[in-house]
Amino acid sequence: MALVRILVDGYSLLHNWAELAPGLPRHSARAREELIHVLTRYHDATGTPITIVFDGSGAPAGTPLPESNRGVEVLFSRAGQTADDIIERAAHRFSAYGEAMAVTDDIAERETVSGLGGLATSCANFIRMVETALTEMQDELRNYNRAERNRFNRT
Repeated sequence: MALVRILVDGYSLLHNWAELAPGLPRHSARAREELIHVLTRYHDATGTPITIVFDGSGAPAGTPLPESNRGVEVLFSRAGQTADDIIERAAHRFSAYGEAMAVTDDIAERETVSGLGGLATSCANFIRMVETALTEMQDELRNYNRAERNRFNRT
């Protein structure tokens, strides 16, 4: 089955990605924005839609919601609800269309999503996937630009 969406536990990933937004509190708006920016680039490289879910309790009152688009959706859970609840429900609903992959370090959450027919991965593994994809995209872009520059200089 095809991977139809990546479901990311936003704060779990932020807490495990120390190199992302160094020096910023993990629940800060700037750290969330940096995560969204990097995952948007990852979506651009892979084409796989991503939903980033943050526990709503981590967003201070009055925090504007980041804009979502077709490729990267950003959600905050409501009071009394967790990011895990949303990820589980989404994994179940997407199962009719293909596999959804959950990204979290919560082992019970990964087992639940796997039991619902989805895929699950640790944050460390997903960080390696993102870094590899972004490096490959940068290399391809560099090679393309070099070839275009050479083609332009020959004419």
